[in-house]
Amino acid sequence: MTEHIVIVGGGTGGTVLANDLAGRLDDEIDAGDVRVTLINDDPDHVYKPVWLYVPFGQREPADGRRPLADLVDDRVDLRIDRVTEIDTDAKRLRLQGSPRSVGYDYLALATGSTLAPEEVPGLAEGGHNFYSESGASELREELLSFTEGTLVLSVVGTPHMCPAAPLEFVFMADSWFRERGLREDVDVVYTYPIQRVHGNPHIAEWARPLMDERDIRVETFFNAESVDPEEQTLTSMEGTEVDYDLLVDIPPHSGVDLIEEAGLGDGWVDVDRHTLEAEAAEDVYALGDTADTGVPNAGSVAHYQAGVVGQRLASEVRGRPPTATYDGKTLCFIETGMDAASFVEFDYEHPPSPAPPSEKLHWSKLAYNESYWLTARGLL
Repeated sequence: MTEHIVIVGGGTGGTVLANDLAGRLDDEIDAGDVRVTLINDDPDHVYKPVWLYVPFGQREPADGRRPLADLVDDRVDLRIDRVTEIDTDAKRLRLQGSPRSVGYDYLALATGSTLAPEEVPGLAEGGHNFYSESGASELREELLSFTEGTLVLSVVGTPHMCPAAPLEFVFMADSWFRERGLREDVDVVYTYPIQRVHGNPHIAEWARPLMDERDIRVETFFNAESVDPEEQTLTSMEGTEVDYDLLVDIPPHSGVDLIEEAGLGDGWVDVDRHTLEAEAAEDVYALGDTADTGVPNAGSVAHYQAGVVGQRLASEVRGRPPTATYDGKTLCFIETGMDAASFVEFDYEHPPSPAPPSEKLHWSKLAYNESYWLTARGLL
């Protein structure tokens, strides 16, 4: 009897996992003992970190998009369709484009996060973000014509994808305006919901002096409640009001309704943070943003988790006890300008200690972004 592993979601976590399993279970797939299926609702794979560079003219949106079929191993069955229902009791998935449901023996969910700017009145109309392809392109046009006034970067929703990106944006904006001789005419303001500039206290402690040195004004404990696009004001739940000429926001994020409807969690799957197994269903794993582990929603997390889930699934189909565990490992490059970056690496037990910014680390990040496509294909 053929064991069927189904992966839902073709982002970093799902794609890396599919290729990991294709290599790890090569013999079993060739023998017909195992089948791996990847289901994604978009024929393209999107590498979202590219969008940070689009507003500054450093990248084009197309640089972050490749056909998923070009990245996924031929031994994986790739289906472009939307999963509309998960029945964990019957171990079946219903698809939007097919009258027949799909059965599974093991399920891995990598459905990611979605943007929900509509949760804050006026945000969609008054703000711009670089967390979507269209948003990054629109923000580029706004920045090119912005020569004076107040630029506000407001972290509205937490947790959010790529936790370092808001800091990176204001550091890059500061550098970008200086290079163009406009910084004296542009005020840069950064708001964050808690009483520091980042969720991780170690990163916040490192970043705050850099922001002060560069005259980036900070408003902490600022939970954005509404935006008035006409008056160009951003108001917090605490009663603070910030005026802006250009508002860049990190919008609220939500999980997919599919997860909650399946009883697996509130948009994100409740998992054991070491094994990544779903708490509410057997033979179900979650990884990347989908897994509620408490670690950052970063691409490196999805990559490391994919390796763990791949090892565990291989053990499962071979009838062996799975022993691989995820230790919370995260790594991240943090741009500190247009030509310098820092680097952090940490896990559940060891806190981050950001490296001194350098040009070498900046180029290392750019090299990592370029090599990502080989990494996703399992070639690195």
